[in-house]
Amino acid sequence: MNRIATSLALLLTAAALSACGNGGEPMRPPLAGAAIGGPFALTDQQGRAVRDSDFAGKYRIVYFGYTMCPDVCPVDVQNIAAGLRAFEAANPERGARVAPIFITVDPERDTPEVLAEFTSAFHPRLVGLTGSQEAIAEVAQEYAIWHEKQQSPGNDAYLVNHSRQAYLMGPQGDPIALLHADESPEAVAEGLDRWVQ
Repeated sequence: MNRIATSLALLLTAAALSACGNGGEPMRPPLAGAAIGGPFALTDQQGRAVRDSDFAGKYRIVYFGYTMCPDVCPVDVQNIAAGLRAFEAANPERGARVAPIFITVDPERDTPEVLAEFTSAFHPRLVGLTGSQEAIAEVAQEYAIWHEKQQSPGNDAYLVNHSRQAYLMGPQGDPIALLHADESPEAVAEGLDRWVQ
């Protein structure tokens, strides 16, 4: 939990600093050096084993959520997908270097089949990842994502509260910046244009 709290504090500081320019010189990525990200072994929406190393050489948009989320997740993923499509249209070569990744925080319900239906509704290249509760807990911790199941006693239905970040990771898996998926597709496209080389 300390790692998550520390990483979240760094994220807030980085977001504030990223708004500051430095006289026209190239800006240092706001999350450069942050302890965010790490190795994982999960399962994609086709039931295939996927490792972080499978994305080597690609920029990655990494977002954690769940398919039964009643509010923010579908809006954020829609903004990510639409922003990526706009970026791809304006910059086909750079756009092809971006891998959008959705990692569930609800592996109990988000099977590969469920993820396949969800991801296909947003972007043809969106990768949906699931795994065991333990594997999801590990990757969430690596990415400083807090999540907690909320269920009333005697009720089968539940929600999953979780932190809400869209990370842009570099070709070597290094954290670069937060994308403003909570704002608009245009904000996502602007972030991609700024940082994707």
